[in-house]
Parts: sequence; structure tokens; C-alpha cells
Amino acid sequence: QVQLVESGGGLVQAGGSLRLSCAASGRTFSIYAMGWFRQAPGKEREFVAAISWSGGNTYYADSVKGRFTISRDNAKNMVYLQMISLKPEDTAVYYCAADTFRTDGTPPQRPRGYEYWGQGTQVTVSS
Repeated sequence: QVQLVESGGGLVQAGGSLRLSCAASGRTFSIYAMGWFRQAPGKEREFVAAISWSGGNTYYADSVKGRFTISRDNAKNMVYLQMISLKPEDTAVYYCAADTFRTDGTPPQRPRGYEYWGQGTQVTVSS
């Protein structure tokens, strides 16, 4: 089992910045990749970014490339999502997720590729 807890969400004006954090605990040695997803009201959960736990390779949705940066601190079992130049359309609940099934390859970019999820943190960007 892996437990995930997100923090760092809040209300910010358009153009502002936020950094989300995700603390992992439990069987963290089994993590292959970590991902960030978001879900706005009435919409499906969508991929934002992912990072391989060991190699640190990163992947981004086109909508956030150049604005969001995913990173990890293996020693602290933490994953971060630095968000800049935020837009109202970035408003959503943001979730971190852990993939412990894969052992190689590109981290999944669909929710079903992840076995463990945090409770989510709300990000609201006002115009």
C-alpha cells in the first residue's frame, strides 16, 4: 500500500503561481512513477504531468507545457508541481497518483494507469 497526501492548493489570481506537494508513505520503494491529474466540475479527470521515480524523466500535457514543472525528492518521498502563469481554466481539484505496477517504459498518462491516489487539493484561479 502507498498513501498519498496533497497540499498547497488555494486561491490565486490569473498569472500567479502555486506549488503543490504530494507526500508519499508506505511501500514507496515499489513506486515506478508519480503523476498529477486534475478534475474540474463536470469534466473527466485529466492528465497534467508525470515523473519516473528513479530516472526523473518528465512528461506533460500540452496545456501545461512551459508553465508547470513536476519534480521529486526521493529522499523525502515527495513530488511537487510548480505552477506558474496560472489561468482560470487551470481551476480544478488536483490529485497526485502513484504507479507501482510498471517496471519500465513511459509513465502512464491515463488515470487507470495508477493504483494509488491522494484526496486532492483545490486550485482556484480567478480572472
